[in-house]
Amino acid sequence: MKLFVFLAFSLFAGTFVKAQSAVDFANLTKYKDENTSILSSKKKVDVVFMGNSITEGWVKSHPEFFSENNYTGRGISGQTTSQMLLRFQNDVVALKPKLVIINAGTNDIAQNTGIYDPDFTFNNIKAMADIAQNNAIKVIIASILPAAEFPWRKEITDVPQKVDALNHRLKQYTSSKKLIFVDYNSAMRDAQGGMREGLSKDGIHPVPAGYTIMEPMIKNAIHKALGKK
Repeated sequence: MKLFVFLAFSLFAGTFVKAQSAVDFANLTKYKDENTSILSSKKKVDVVFMGNSITEGWVKSHPEFFSENNYTGRGISGQTTSQMLLRFQNDVVALKPKLVIINAGTNDIAQNTGIYDPDFTFNNIKAMADIAQNNAIKVIIASILPAAEFPWRKEITDVPQKVDALNHRLKQYTSSKKLIFVDYNSAMRDAQGGMREGLSKDGIHPVPAGYTIMEPMIKNAIHKALGKK
């Protein structure tokens, strides 16, 4: 059944990408050259970080954290889970990592590519986890970071409540599947559910002080997932 779902998704994704080739909805070309270089060099990839601007900004803010630990960043600014799911084969599975970190959902709630549907977003994240596990890739799911509002979509209301609700579902899911859930949100939130002062530049995107909190949390989780001490 899982194989059928994966094959059906692959066929859908291929058809969708052809139809959208002029637009490249999922930005499949962003990491194309880097992925080709990794595959041609036969370099072994330990961990891939799949995400949005929070992940992309992390690599730019502290590249040594990634290079020194053999971590590979595959974040794309502004992306929703729909876009990540479409590029998951190219940017994660094809690299054959031991482990993938999935940090997604912020831009779904911000409605970057359409009306927010919690079930749709949750199922996209779950689908990425399923695809990874079907390819012998271990999975860590990270919480959505705290946010009081979206600077580019101030009309969206109840942002902390929407973030908390999705994080709760992700935590329950990881518990039921015996996956690791990394709760950045609890470590970085203020009393109102937004980002603590000094940890971000705009209430959404971490500055170095924010990533400094995240790094030991994710590194400990990676060691646990890979059986390292």
